[in-house]
Amino acid sequence: MHQPAWPRQAGAALATLALLACTATAHAQGPRKTDSGNRASPTAALRDGVAEARLLAIYRLMAQGHSQEALAQTRSLVRDHPNFQLAQLTLGDLLLARSGASAPLGSLPANTVAPAAAARAEAALHALRTESRQRVLAHQQRPAAGSVPAQFLALPDSTRHAIAVDASRSRLYLLENSPMGMRLVADYYVSVGKLGIEKNIEGDKRTPLGVYFITSRLDPATLRDFYGAGALPINYPNPLDQSRGKTGSGIWLHGTPPDQFARAPLATDGCVAMANPDLERLLRTVEPHSTPVVIARQLHWVQPHSMQTQFQSFDAVLNSWAQAKSEGDMKRLIGFYAANFEGRRSTTLDQWAKTLRQESQALGGRTLTLKDKSYLHWSDTADTMVVTFGEVPEGARTGKTRRQYWKRQGQQWQIFYEGVIG
Repeated sequence: MHQPAWPRQAGAALATLALLACTATAHAQGPRKTDSGNRASPTAALRDGVAEARLLAIYRLMAQGHSQEALAQTRSLVRDHPNFQLAQLTLGDLLLARSGASAPLGSLPANTVAPAAAARAEAALHALRTESRQRVLAHQQRPAAGSVPAQFLALPDSTRHAIAVDASRSRLYLLENSPMGMRLVADYYVSVGKLGIEKNIEGDKRTPLGVYFITSRLDPATLRDFYGAGALPINYPNPLDQSRGKTGSGIWLHGTPPDQFARAPLATDGCVAMANPDLERLLRTVEPHSTPVVIARQLHWVQPHSMQTQFQSFDAVLNSWAQAKSEGDMKRLIGFYAANFEGRRSTTLDQWAKTLRQESQALGGRTLTLKDKSYLHWSDTADTMVVTFGEVPEGARTGKTRRQYWKRQGQQWQIFYEGVIG
């Protein structure tokens, strides 16, 4: 590996960043679509992802030993984004290296600060170093070209975008869906819960894991400055969470307060927080109710063709469900439902069976066509399929939009939740 040409007196943290950056930033993102400014700096021309790209370019200059150019670019970055604390830290590192000081940044003579204040400063410095490494590693280990997160088994053309969060990378990925397939169009550094992931109970300061949907788009004018450019709530707890007894609410994708460009990797009460210019891209892009959001401990990226067998296998199961309903074969139809089924408003399987019988009779033998099918696969201690589709009777132009949650029981898939959402 190329050894950066830093003075011997430079802080250890600076050398670590430079070494990390040496192999990382060839993947740094280029300019993107212009965004409106951060409320903390209304005159600055901010764009989603650009501040990070500039920081990674600075790291690359540091790794190559171009300290003067790195310093000039860092000063420019800090001037454009004075609330970007990691850029401020990088500026301090560069100035420290230029001065030839022997103490690493953040070191203070003994007895000059109170122990509690020193501990807070050390914790803040550690969080910034961790943020830096997370940003660099995310660009070192980019998803393979053409790959998608394995949870997105199938999305209809009507679903224009999807979001995936990799907690291990502190990264949110925005994917665009088209008739040509899904493609990654942007990715951003994010923060998750103070105590990490796997939310179970209200107030545990953890971010939930699972498959969710954006439920609305909140106007920043109605929110405190703490939430920055706005917020996108998700439907936690979803039916799978509820079946597992999980509690809590108010999980959002939201921005940052005016004094912070970004927050530490573990900083929220359970939400996913991101820089305001990055969130503004999402606010303008995604569609409430139809945009899926996967939050995973670690995303598994695969080539779409590798999921075809799995797609065809489950598609055959869903089509068999539709056929049984079309034919009014109630015994066969009820066999697709789990004994512990629970619909909306705590409907039991016996109660739901009456609804199914009425719906099947109303078809009068007409065939059901399932349109705009969405299959989202979630796997942890069990395999779950979150299924959304339009249910259109033969001869009709429109029908109900239905969402089902299926769980694999041995070799059989069974529905444990079903509801009409439109």
